[in-house]
Amino acid sequence: MTPALWPMKRAVETVRDGGVIAYPTEAVFGLGCDPLEEDAVRRILHIKQRDAAKGVILIASRVEQVLPFMAALPAETRRTLEASWPGPVTWVVPAASHVPAWLTGGRSTLAVRVTAHPVAAALCEACGMALVSTSANRSGQAPARTGLMVRTQLGDAVDCIVPGSVGGLSKPTEIREALTGKVLRAG
Repeated sequence: MTPALWPMKRAVETVRDGGVIAYPTEAVFGLGCDPLEEDAVRRILHIKQRDAAKGVILIASRVEQVLPFMAALPAETRRTLEASWPGPVTWVVPAASHVPAWLTGGRSTLAVRVTAHPVAAALCEACGMALVSTSANRSGQAPARTGLMVRTQLGDAVDCIVPGSVGGLSKPTEIREALTGKVLRAG
Protein backbone atom coordinates (compact mmCIF):
# COMPACT_ATOMS: atom_id res chain seq x y z
CA MET A 1 0.00 0.00 0.00
CA THR A 2 2.90 2.39 -0.61
CA PRO A 3 1.92 5.50 -2.53
CA ALA A 4 2.54 5.92 -6.24
CA LEU A 5 5.90 7.40 -7.21
CA TRP A 6 4.63 10.84 -8.30
CA PRO A 7 2.65 11.66 -5.13
CA MET A 8 5.57 10.46 -2.98
CA LYS A 9 8.05 12.59 -4.97
CA ARG A 10 5.79 15.63 -4.62
CA ALA A 11 5.42 15.06 -0.86
CA VAL A 12 9.18 14.73 -0.38
CA GLU A 13 9.79 17.93 -2.36
CA THR A 14 7.14 19.71 -0.29
CA VAL A 15 8.80 18.65 2.98
CA ARG A 16 12.26 19.63 1.72
CA ASP A 17 10.91 23.02 0.61
CA GLY A 18 9.57 23.69 4.13
CA GLY A 19 5.96 22.86 3.33
CA VAL A 20 3.19 21.05 5.18
CA ILE A 21 1.83 17.69 4.06
CA ALA A 22 -1.02 15.43 5.13
CA TYR A 23 -0.58 11.67 5.04
CA PRO A 24 -2.28 8.50 6.32
CA THR A 25 -1.11 6.94 9.58
CA GLU A 26 -2.29 4.05 11.73
CA ALA A 27 -5.68 5.60 12.63
CA VAL A 28 -6.02 9.07 11.12
CA PHE A 29 -4.42 11.38 8.60
CA GLY A 30 -1.52 13.31 10.06
CA LEU A 31 -0.06 16.71 9.31
CA GLY A 32 3.67 16.65 8.86
CA CYS A 33 6.78 18.58 7.99
CA ASP A 34 10.53 18.63 8.56
CA PRO A 35 10.82 18.82 12.36
CA LEU A 36 13.78 21.19 12.14
CA GLU A 37 11.90 23.74 10.02
CA GLU A 38 10.49 26.02 12.71
CA ASP A 39 8.26 27.96 10.32
CA ALA A 40 6.68 24.74 9.02
CA VAL A 41 6.03 23.41 12.54
CA ARG A 42 4.53 26.74 13.59
CA ARG A 43 2.39 26.70 10.46
CA ILE A 44 1.02 23.28 11.43
CA LEU A 45 0.20 24.58 14.91
CA HIS A 46 -1.56 27.57 13.32
CA ILE A 47 -3.52 25.34 10.91
CA LYS A 48 -4.64 23.14 13.82
CA GLN A 49 -5.20 26.11 16.14
CA ARG A 50 -3.13 24.06 18.59
CA ASP A 51 -1.32 25.45 21.61
CA ALA A 52 2.44 25.25 20.98
CA ALA A 53 2.92 24.15 24.61
CA LYS A 54 1.42 20.76 23.74
CA GLY A 55 4.39 19.82 21.56
CA VAL A 56 4.20 17.40 18.64
CA ILE A 57 4.96 13.76 17.84
CA LEU A 58 7.77 12.67 15.55
CA ILE A 59 7.34 9.53 13.48
CA ALA A 60 10.03 7.58 11.68
CA SER A 61 10.51 4.56 9.49
CA ARG A 62 13.33 3.25 11.69
CA VAL A 63 14.72 3.97 15.14
CA GLU A 64 17.87 5.62 13.73
CA GLN A 65 15.72 8.53 12.51
CA VAL A 66 14.50 9.42 16.02
CA LEU A 67 17.71 8.70 17.97
CA PRO A 68 19.19 12.18 17.32
CA PHE A 69 16.15 13.72 19.05
CA MET A 70 16.33 11.46 22.13
CA ALA A 71 18.52 11.75 25.21
CA ALA A 72 20.31 8.57 26.26
CA LEU A 73 17.97 5.99 27.75
CA PRO A 74 18.69 3.12 30.11
CA ALA A 75 19.38 -0.01 28.02
CA GLU A 76 16.29 -1.82 29.30
CA THR A 77 14.05 1.14 28.46
CA ARG A 78 15.49 1.36 24.96
CA ARG A 79 14.91 -2.37 24.44
CA THR A 80 11.27 -1.93 25.53
CA LEU A 81 10.76 0.88 23.01
CA GLU A 82 12.43 -0.99 20.19
CA ALA A 83 10.43 -4.15 20.95
CA SER A 84 7.22 -2.18 20.35
CA TRP A 85 8.45 -0.75 17.02
CA PRO A 86 7.59 -0.57 14.29
CA GLY A 87 4.11 -0.33 15.67
CA PRO A 88 1.32 1.86 17.00
CA VAL A 89 2.93 2.87 20.30
CA THR A 90 4.15 6.43 20.77
CA TRP A 91 6.69 6.90 23.57
CA VAL A 92 7.38 10.11 25.48
CA VAL A 93 11.14 10.11 25.95
CA PRO A 94 13.66 12.52 27.43
CA ALA A 95 14.58 14.92 24.62
CA ALA A 96 18.17 15.54 23.61
CA SER A 97 19.38 18.90 24.91
CA HIS A 98 19.47 20.46 21.41
CA VAL A 99 15.85 19.62 20.51
CA PRO A 100 13.98 22.88 19.89
CA ALA A 101 11.06 24.01 22.02
CA TRP A 102 8.77 24.15 18.97
CA LEU A 103 8.85 20.33 19.04
CA THR A 104 8.73 19.73 22.79
CA GLY A 105 6.35 22.51 23.76
CA GLY A 106 9.08 23.74 26.09
CA ARG A 107 9.24 20.50 28.06
CA SER A 108 12.26 18.23 28.51
CA THR A 109 10.48 15.36 26.73
CA LEU A 110 9.42 14.50 23.20
CA ALA A 111 6.93 12.00 21.78
CA VAL A 112 8.34 9.60 19.16
CA ARG A 113 7.10 6.57 17.20
CA VAL A 114 8.53 4.22 14.62
CA THR A 115 5.49 3.64 12.47
CA ALA A 116 4.43 0.39 10.86
CA HIS A 117 2.00 2.17 8.53
CA PRO A 118 3.37 1.48 5.03
CA VAL A 119 2.67 4.92 3.55
CA ALA A 120 3.89 6.89 6.57
CA ALA A 121 7.00 4.71 6.83
CA ALA A 122 7.71 5.01 3.09
CA LEU A 123 7.36 8.78 3.39
CA CYS A 124 9.86 8.98 6.27
CA GLU A 125 12.23 6.71 4.37
CA ALA A 126 11.93 8.75 1.16
CA CYS A 127 12.53 11.99 3.08
CA GLY A 128 15.43 10.37 4.94
CA MET A 129 14.24 11.72 8.28
CA ALA A 130 11.69 11.64 11.05
CA LEU A 131 8.66 13.80 10.39
CA VAL A 132 6.27 15.78 12.54
CA SER A 133 3.02 13.87 12.98
CA THR A 134 -0.07 15.42 14.49
CA SER A 135 -3.65 14.68 13.59
CA ALA A 136 -5.02 16.47 10.53
CA ASN A 137 -7.80 18.54 12.07
CA ARG A 138 -8.44 21.79 13.84
CA SER A 139 -8.31 21.45 17.62
CA GLY A 140 -11.66 20.26 18.91
CA GLN A 141 -12.74 18.70 15.59
CA ALA A 142 -12.65 15.02 14.70
CA PRO A 143 -9.39 13.98 13.02
CA ALA A 144 -9.57 13.42 9.27
CA ARG A 145 -9.57 9.77 8.21
CA THR A 146 -9.37 10.39 4.44
CA GLY A 147 -7.61 12.81 2.13
CA LEU A 148 -11.00 14.26 1.19
CA MET A 149 -11.74 14.96 4.87
CA VAL A 150 -8.38 16.75 5.14
CA ARG A 151 -9.25 18.96 2.15
CA THR A 152 -12.78 19.58 3.47
CA GLN A 153 -11.63 20.55 6.99
CA LEU A 154 -8.40 22.36 6.19
CA GLY A 155 -8.90 23.61 2.63
CA ASP A 156 -5.75 24.81 0.92
CA ALA A 157 -3.83 25.21 4.20
CA VAL A 158 -2.03 21.93 3.43
CA ASP A 159 0.46 21.99 0.53
CA CYS A 160 0.24 18.30 -0.39
CA ILE A 161 -2.00 15.37 0.55
CA VAL A 162 -0.42 11.95 0.17
CA PRO A 163 -2.97 9.43 -1.06
CA GLY A 164 -3.62 6.27 0.89
CA SER A 165 -5.78 4.66 3.51
CA VAL A 166 -5.37 4.90 7.25
CA GLY A 167 -4.49 1.73 9.13
CA GLY A 168 -6.89 -0.44 11.06
CA LEU A 169 -6.86 1.43 14.37
CA SER A 170 -10.13 3.05 15.40
CA LYS A 171 -8.43 5.42 17.87
CA PRO A 172 -5.11 7.32 17.73
CA THR A 173 -2.01 5.42 18.83
CA GLU A 174 -1.34 4.68 22.46
CA ILE A 175 1.07 7.09 24.17
CA ARG A 176 3.28 5.82 27.01
CA GLU A 177 5.90 7.46 29.20
CA ALA A 178 9.19 5.71 28.43
CA LEU A 179 10.86 5.85 31.83
CA THR A 180 7.82 4.64 33.80
CA GLY A 181 5.73 2.76 31.22
CA LYS A 182 2.68 4.76 32.34
CA VAL A 183 -0.09 4.98 29.74
CA LEU A 184 -0.74 8.65 28.95
CA ARG A 185 -3.34 7.98 26.22
CA ALA A 186 -4.96 4.60 25.68
CA GLY A 187 -4.86 3.31 22.11
